[in-house]
Amino acid sequence: MARQKVVGEGIDPSEQKKPRGKRTRAADAPEAAPVLDPLPDPTEDAPLNKLRPTSFDEYVGQQAVLASLKIAVQAAKSRDEAVDHVLFNGPPGLGKTTLAHIISKEFGSKLTQTSGPTLERPLDMVGLLSNLEKGEVLFIDEIHRIPRAVEEYMYSAMEDFKVDFVTGKGTYSRTLTYRLQQFTLIGATTRAGMLSGPLRDRFGLTYHLDFYSPEELSRVVKRSAGILDVQIDQVGSDEIARRSRGTPRIANRLLRRVRDYAQVTADGVITGGIAAEALTSEGVDELGLDRLDRLYLTTLADQYGGGPAGLNAIAATVNEDSQTLEDVVEPFLLKIGLIIRTPAGRKTTQSGMDHSGVPSLINPGSHQASLL
Repeated sequence: MARQKVVGEGIDPSEQKKPRGKRTRAADAPEAAPVLDPLPDPTEDAPLNKLRPTSFDEYVGQQAVLASLKIAVQAAKSRDEAVDHVLFNGPPGLGKTTLAHIISKEFGSKLTQTSGPTLERPLDMVGLLSNLEKGEVLFIDEIHRIPRAVEEYMYSAMEDFKVDFVTGKGTYSRTLTYRLQQFTLIGATTRAGMLSGPLRDRFGLTYHLDFYSPEELSRVVKRSAGILDVQIDQVGSDEIARRSRGTPRIANRLLRRVRDYAQVTADGVITGGIAAEALTSEGVDELGLDRLDRLYLTTLADQYGGGPAGLNAIAATVNEDSQTLEDVVEPFLLKIGLIIRTPAGRKTTQSGMDHSGVPSLINPGSHQASLL
């Protein structure tokens, strides 16, 4: 009676056969897993989607990251290899997904996109990996939310381009190695600290995306206005950029709101005055703080006397989720120096007290708390 060739021997994907008879179970082959096959996006040609840069030359900002990525892509193309695995981390809206699309297009390969929470079972990951072609880019957004059991299947896939899975039970179980094509995994996360050490160490390229300068955001606004066929002067683009919290995604969103305001109340041309009026009516102040930002700041300055105060206490006071405050509100307030984090909790700076309009409890001359 013929036996299996070798237990644990590598299996070439081209030699895989369809199951025959009762000897092969559905779980024996990774094709049984639901595959997240990217479908054509019917809105791909919509004007809002066209705001996404499609090449390194169109991308604005993050110059150090771009310089390193250009070298990595060119070197991989010259060797006819897949680009090394890339990890992007940083606040949302800074271009992590855009860079993944650019890498795929620059390398001339297909992009398969998914997110960490959707990969619930190990078989989901095996099925996804087994369908990747040579040089294909697999982009996983919020990669820190992948379950640990699924994550373990990624280790050998990223290092050796293979996946080991077990078939059968008890004494009939055996380990099969499924060979994968060379691919590039691009992970994006807003919380790099939640990634496990083994997974983080398997990324050959790791980049942190920082907030944009007002000058860079002004270039983003001018480029987007041209794509949307909106007339805008330099003062108007500078005004939108100054209130965009250092984030291109917010800059594009504010541009669309100002465009609507200018179309209805003016002649459709965005000037500095029109931009200021529109954004003020939207609740965005001159520093880019929205209503939740100002509520956080005034609560910390007024009700907690400038701090220190715990995040959960502030969240309960403003009736907002603490995770939202930590991931969305605090990064920009820390960036522009309105608050600081201390071991005892959050505190407002002198600039934060001034902007909140709450009289400071700190003597500017001595920087010591008043006892009276």
